Amino acid sequence: MPKPVKPTALSPGAAIRIVAPASPVEEDRLGRGCDELARLGFSPRWDPRVLARDGYFAGPVGERWAVFSAALSEPTSNAILFARGGYGSNYLLEHIEPRRLKAPKILLGYSDVTSLQVFLWEKLGWISLYGPMAAAGLDNGAGTPGGYEPDSFGRAITESRKGWSLDLQGETIFPGRAEGRILGGCMTMVQATLGTPWELETRGAILLLEDRAMKPYQVDRVLMHLKHAGKFKGLRGLIFGDFPDSEPQPGSVSVRQVVERLIEPLGIPAVWGAPVGHTHRAMLTVPLGVRGKLVAHGAGRLEILEPACRAALSTAARGGKPSRNV
Repeated sequence: MPKPVKPTALSPGAAIRIVAPASPVEEDRLGRGCDELARLGFSPRWDPRVLARDGYFAGPVGERWAVFSAALSEPTSNAILFARGGYGSNYLLEHIEPRRLKAPKILLGYSDVTSLQVFLWEKLGWISLYGPMAAAGLDNGAGTPGGYEPDSFGRAITESRKGWSLDLQGETIFPGRAEGRILGGCMTMVQATLGTPWELETRGAILLLEDRAMKPYQVDRVLMHLKHAGKFKGLRGLIFGDFPDSEPQPGSVSVRQVVERLIEPLGIPAVWGAPVGHTHRAMLTVPLGVRGKLVAHGAGRLEILEPACRAALSTAARGGKPSRNV
């Protein structure tokens, strides 16, 4: 696996750049998400091009890349928060030149941006955060259905000295304990890395897999593809999301039953139903690339064994009032 490289933790007033590399963003939801960031003491900033529309994309790929590229290089922001997922982040991958990227920033999002998170992990070892986005989680507030879980969010972006523990709020399907690097994300996006130069290496990992609106046979197909690609070899543990909007037809098997059948032969700890990524519950924020310990017992627990960020410098960028068109 790559040597992990950690971003700088956020301090009060830190500037957070909002980008939209995938599907179009609703301005009112973006505004609510920015208001929530401001309430938490940060300074959200976004370019007007974030609101662009081009079919099912948030603007032409050239503009989406320009905004993301500027966010990666600008010295005045400490973090990049994705506005929402959808589809389109993969178009940016061919534009990224890893050798030009020097200092990592916090990258926070889920769903389609798994493509960017896996790419930057495999190419540069950048730690990222799998959690709420501006218009997909933060907009609904802290601790609410469709919102975000505030403790895990706060620790992930500000903690630089020690790890912490996450209550996975799920159900153990195969008990046990395992340590490894926490990797993964949206299941179909992880699958999409297969055969690319940034294919996710999962040996020694605790693998997080989640998605939404998938029929049981579709989940079966993806898991079989990952198995045939060798992604279950050397795996230490598995955490599954709660797969909302994936209810089976009457008389059919459920997604959970599919998972249990395919994962049982691995003989590794596994937890089902954590509120990560696509979920109707308050979403957890999970660091990707850090060392973790999965405790598959009861509702499940994930111990984050090291901080996801390094200590903030005294000269860290500090913003003022929220700005929505900077």
